[in-house]
Amino acid sequence: MEWLHAIIGSDEGTPTTAQLCARAAILFFYGLACIRIAGRRTFSNLTPLDIIVAVIVGSNISRAMTGKAPFLPSLAATLLLVALHRLVAMATVRWNPLASFVKGKSMVLVRDGQIDDRAMARHDISHADLMESLRMEQVLRIEDVEVATIERGGKISVVPRNKP
Repeated sequence: MEWLHAIIGSDEGTPTTAQLCARAAILFFYGLACIRIAGRRTFSNLTPLDIIVAVIVGSNISRAMTGKAPFLPSLAATLLLVALHRLVAMATVRWNPLASFVKGKSMVLVRDGQIDDRAMARHDISHADLMESLRMEQVLRIEDVEVATIERGGKISVVPRNKP
């Protein structure tokens, strides 16, 4: 372990510039490995679980890099967090109650051109937010929507009505 402390510095004290650079390089590859372990979905269509994991992993890596937290214990805690994320993600595929708790549920905001004001209010979506999402799907009027749903990741999906 002495060789590692020579490269990254001790956990007590101030690392030198070279040691901070060594920490940054190690943590860069460590972060890439954690992202590969966690899987692609961790950073696309983020769920609340994904956001929390991303924030904590970033914070742990930052603190380990600057010497504000012990290096090896920080790596261990970060790896544990990533592994737990992966296990929970795999479990949500097999157990719907856990999936609903972790990922939330989608909710219909518009059905057959009619806005569900309670659903909109529950998710803090304004009329302007809804119209923006419709325009992004090339739909200009509420009346032209068969169904619009706020998905578990927070995106509003739109199914336009089939026109005769």
